[in-house]
Amino acid sequence: MEWKEVTLGEIGTIVGGATPSTKNTSFYDGNIPWLTPKDLSVNSNKYILRGERNITEAGFKSCSCKMLPKGSVLFSSRAPIGYVAIVANDMCTNQGFKSVIPNEETDSEFLYYLLKYNKDNIASQGSGTTFAEVSGKTMKEIEVMVPKETEDQRRIASILSSLDRKIELNNKINADLEEMAQAIFKNWFVDFEPFKNGKFVDSELGMIPEGWKVGTLGELCNFKRGKNLLTKNAIDEGVPVVAGGLEPSCYHNVANTGAPVITVSGSGANAGFMRMYHVPVWASDCSFIDISCENFYFVYCFLKVNSKLLKHAQTGAVQPHVKPSDIHDFELAIPDKESIYDFQDKVKPFFDKIASIQKENSRLSLLRDTLLPRLMSGELEVPE
Repeated sequence: MEWKEVTLGEIGTIVGGATPSTKNTSFYDGNIPWLTPKDLSVNSNKYILRGERNITEAGFKSCSCKMLPKGSVLFSSRAPIGYVAIVANDMCTNQGFKSVIPNEETDSEFLYYLLKYNKDNIASQGSGTTFAEVSGKTMKEIEVMVPKETEDQRRIASILSSLDRKIELNNKINADLEEMAQAIFKNWFVDFEPFKNGKFVDSELGMIPEGWKVGTLGELCNFKRGKNLLTKNAIDEGVPVVAGGLEPSCYHNVANTGAPVITVSGSGANAGFMRMYHVPVWASDCSFIDISCENFYFVYCFLKVNSKLLKHAQTGAVQPHVKPSDIHDFELAIPDKESIYDFQDKVKPFFDKIASIQKENSRLSLLRDTLLPRLMSGELEVPE
């Protein structure tokens, strides 16, 4: 296999993005997919279909937005640098990207892995006083090694893609399992289907099954506040440190929770973001309960089904916060203990399966990440 040194500008067209004025409501909620780096931060798959918001034709024409055709590769160029994804259909982005439209000799999936392999090198060439950003000119001049033949690019990409496809399939299975658990929760504790033949009584929340009561979530759980981790104690891998973001902020060598554990981000733009980890974590800038809570799965499904409560719980004019006491104050119809236990017995196998699949995905991700530098550097030869 022969390789050649090229610049990114020689194997594709570098495209930036723009943001229509947020003061003009007619520019948003249209039918043109429009992405921000945050959309990639919550996208666990290689391909992306849409973001959180769409823009209108008027919004697109109001600024320097450019349409990216299907197969273009997104690369976030600031805050943070290095999120990568392939667009599954035509879309545009904000100014936080320097995306690449591959030319005819460049395989789109190979380009995706090429950018992932080179993301640290690209990030190191960012500049700026407030935050680092990679300019379009810098992006064009990034030097990379690529196989001369497009078919060789495809063979390399196919090996890595086979692992990513399995990971994505597993993610879909886990999403379906989560939906099944939430559907059962809604059926039991929102629509009251299993209790329809029993007696109902009036309450401040409406009619509820006899024997239930109106109370607060704090009667079923005790969310604790995490403990901040000193920067000097952070490491590159190990126990996830959960703070105010969507992903672990760093890692530590010990945990301060059991597993599984529910975390709710405590402050910042993502305050109120909830996630279940199936491994012990170090809870930092977040609230948490772990499996030691006897109503663990009921509480998790209640918060998933009523996710708007966490969003509305944010306090603080400058810096949004969500504290344990805010979560404890959520009002609900509390079922009898037997109904909670029966529900948890029914959904626990779903979450056990999710945990097993996540472990498999961790192994697959490790294999992919081990192969990536060896394949992209030419160290590992791919037979024809």
